[in-house]
Amino acid sequence: MTESPAPTSWTLPMVEVCIDTFDLAGLPETGVVFDRLLALRPGRVVVDLSRCRHIDAAAIGLLLDVHRRLVRADGVLTIRNPNPRIRRILHTARLEQVLPIVIDAEDGQPEAAPPSPIAQGRAPVTTRH
Repeated sequence: MTESPAPTSWTLPMVEVCIDTFDLAGLPETGVVFDRLLALRPGRVVVDLSRCRHIDAAAIGLLLDVHRRLVRADGVLTIRNPNPRIRRILHTARLEQVLPIVIDAEDGQPEAAPPSPIAQGRAPVTTRH
């Protein structure tokens, strides 16, 4: 008789990362932050791009890698508040077909919150370069 796998246990419901510049030059440092963050076993990771002015293909590749790793652990990666330029880049890369992208409305409530059964807790982690 085979046993069903044990449910995933998260140590944190949600971790938020704010990124100012997201490109190849800062990728080693940002990758280390994501590795440490994922070691905490969060149920949800929110990447706040509201202050990000540049993103490149290497950064998009890192987002997809983080997404893949989270999915394997039954977690969710969400992108929040990319500016219109970054939103166009993410759209061109078709990232919105893979990841939830949330834009906060003026009242602070998300316009389209991703479906998630995970409780809302926060453990902010910020990387800047």
